[in-house]
Amino acid sequence: MQSAQPKDRPAQKQKAQKLWQMVQDIKIAMLTTRDSGMLRCRPMECLQVDAPAGTLWFFTGASSPKTDEVDDEHEVALAFADKTHQNYVSISGRAKLVRDRAKARELWTEEQRAWYPEGLDDPELALLKVSVQQAEYWDRPTGEMVAAQGLVRAIADETPDLGENEKLSFEHSR
Repeated sequence: MQSAQPKDRPAQKQKAQKLWQMVQDIKIAMLTTRDSGMLRCRPMECLQVDAPAGTLWFFTGASSPKTDEVDDEHEVALAFADKTHQNYVSISGRAKLVRDRAKARELWTEEQRAWYPEGLDDPELALLKVSVQQAEYWDRPTGEMVAAQGLVRAIADETPDLGENEKLSFEHSR
């Protein structure tokens, strides 16, 4: 069994829990891969956050261009953004194409049928597993009062509360 732990201090565990919760709440990420030296991004729905293992799970088409890009260059980046709540997450990790029927069944919802019409029997249905290596999040205070306080501080030449920004690194061990 693989586990991923944040490096260094025990306080990092709490920060990691916040990171995983933000990813679960936002769900949609822009996945960046490399294609012949160029960067390519596309939206992907994070279906599961496996916090103890430090992995994120996505469905993907087995013959989609991104699977070739992951085969050639395993490093990927994920960007999650929730403008309404001012929460942002950036993740760097290693991606791997996985064919695991039991895991696919665990993650399957009928909403997925729009992309995989044959359901769990669709030959295109595959999983993309991303093992998180580094992550950074920004959690800004939101609301009208917070915005008004920020404006007053800016007018008074004071630094407004920009919220929490944390960087995390993960070690993967077996």
